[in-house]
Amino acid sequence: MLRYFTAGESHGEALIALLSGMPAGLKVDQTFIDRELWRRQQGYGRGGRMKIERDTAHILSGVRHGVTIGSPISIELENRDWKNWQESLPVEEGDPAKHKRVASPRPGHADLAGALKYNFPEARYVLERASARESAARVAIGAIAKLFLREVGIEVLSHVIAVGGVAVQNAVPWEQIQALYKQKDVLLNCADSETEQQMKEEVDKVLKRGDSLGGVFEVVAHGAPPGLGTYAQWDERLDALLAAAVMSLQAVKAVEIGSGIIAASSPGSAVHDEIGYDKPASLSGFTRTRNNAGGIEGGVSNGEEIRVRGYLKPISTLRRPLRSVDFATRQPVSASYERSDVCVVPAAGVAAEAMVALTLARCALEKFGGDSMGETLRNYKGYCEQLKSY
Repeated sequence: MLRYFTAGESHGEALIALLSGMPAGLKVDQTFIDRELWRRQQGYGRGGRMKIERDTAHILSGVRHGVTIGSPISIELENRDWKNWQESLPVEEGDPAKHKRVASPRPGHADLAGALKYNFPEARYVLERASARESAARVAIGAIAKLFLREVGIEVLSHVIAVGGVAVQNAVPWEQIQALYKQKDVLLNCADSETEQQMKEEVDKVLKRGDSLGGVFEVVAHGAPPGLGTYAQWDERLDALLAAAVMSLQAVKAVEIGSGIIAASSPGSAVHDEIGYDKPASLSGFTRTRNNAGGIEGGVSNGEEIRVRGYLKPISTLRRPLRSVDFATRQPVSASYERSDVCVVPAAGVAAEAMVALTLARCALEKFGGDSMGETLRNYKGYCEQLKSY
């Protein structure tokens, strides 16, 4: 089974990502991993932290001579901001007077809930781990999952559907999402340039008000074969796994598969994807006139594009803070302010790509198996032949 963990704090010395279960023999492209990390740092509305960090993956184990060797892969991401926090957050006891308290919890953040859970007198240590900075580690190992998925014909990318009240009205085809990926200058990662400009104006408005803005991103997995996931057990259903993976990202409050939200208020005849047959059109020959199911039926991929949307709430840290309560005095105060972004929807989309890729890689390995890429690819090709002869 493919397993992964991350460790590290937002202002600690480094982030660490651990990926176990990847077959031996996968070529690891360092440039590709670093570009994925770069993509996560882009987007209009990002804060000052992105001017400090220049994320580069330092692979410590599991890769030799440019290929995986079957042992756990560990990656270190240096926090350049650490030099400004060494005295405030030392590993050793240090000087308590230099500690930077988060004195009043921010509404919408993990501050208060985390402080209550772990019995902290204030929220500094909660902020440090709950911060979306952690998602950089997921992007690093997610890039390796993407490299694996490419070997079995699957590619995963994202684009922005909405920022605030501004939204793309029509479905975006795969070719346009690919074109976005190739761009060097990232604004809001929206496929419609006119809508993207309106999104930018929306970000400018909330920035002037000292506010923040959420939105919707869509992750698309192109080329996924039918048969990933299963309906046999509740915790093995692909849609459930993807929903949990995307929902686990900081600030994501809802997840949609295909046209799930609209489908809930529509008649079945307008929702379900009619089936046809055209042998050259797909591996199995079965086709669909539309993809409202988002590529998943009954917890199993059906051969169509897998489309997952994440609904991102606005960032909790506001330049004009909301009301809160001081941890020490219990008196009304303004919530603490920590350097933050205004809008992170494009970056969240990249982090969600990583989570979708890790989930699909896990399901692919469960289906095809293999301790080496040669074995995995033999099994995959055998399954493709089975589909062709169905």
